[in-house]
Amino acid sequence: MLRSLIAGAAIALAAPALADVQRNHRVIVPDLRGMGLSEKPATGYDKKNEAKDIAGVLDALKAEKVDVVAHDIGNMVGYQFAAQYPSRTTKLVLMDAPLPGIGPWEEILKNPLLWHFRFGGPDMERLVAGRERIYLDRFWNEFSADPKKWDEASREHYAKLYAQPGAMRAGFAQFAAFDQDATDNQALLKQGKLGMPVLAVGGEKSFGPTMAVVASAAAENVTGVVIPASGHWLIEEQPGATVKAIRSFLDAE
Repeated sequence: MLRSLIAGAAIALAAPALADVQRNHRVIVPDLRGMGLSEKPATGYDKKNEAKDIAGVLDALKAEKVDVVAHDIGNMVGYQFAAQYPSRTTKLVLMDAPLPGIGPWEEILKNPLLWHFRFGGPDMERLVAGRERIYLDRFWNEFSADPKKWDEASREHYAKLYAQPGAMRAGFAQFAAFDQDATDNQALLKQGKLGMPVLAVGGEKSFGPTMAVVASAAAENVTGVVIPASGHWLIEEQPGATVKAIRSFLDAE
């Protein structure tokens, strides 16, 4: 019987690797609320609520138990999903992003590269309107070990998505919810750490071993992996090594 795997859109970019995962998984790749081609509602961007969005997707697809593979803001939704629905989460993969309110969160916030965590609102939307590509290039260039790993077609694809009406507002809303996310995460953590196996994957030139520190503050059974020669964009920069680490973790008994 195929296991279900719910993964962020970045995993889908590695098409050959995705086909490999499909040998023993039904792969489900949803857009988060407001992201990609999903609707752009005005509210609901706290990760506690977005985890319920994901549960609704899985209910509609009749996927009861899943392995969760998450990256970036997907980590935050993935943690909330695993904590709210532990009986549905078989394994959890967290890749190269912090969890609000958990572990070294306050120290991470001091990193000047993360100024975008507090960037948003109507004035910022006006500043970025028509300049989405300029804004996004900054993330791809500064958070990569090698910016050339981000090809022009991918950059244009995402810039076009973020130029949709309401898309930048939705993107900013993901960050604006971090304070509420921290409060919600701390409340869940008081009920106990996650019990399912967790893989914490960090890029050598990004979160690196800190990813395992973050995950260990939230879960009991953590395996840490650092992907060499990669920044934050693990799938784009080192797809082979990243998917190999994920496959080994998912296939282990």
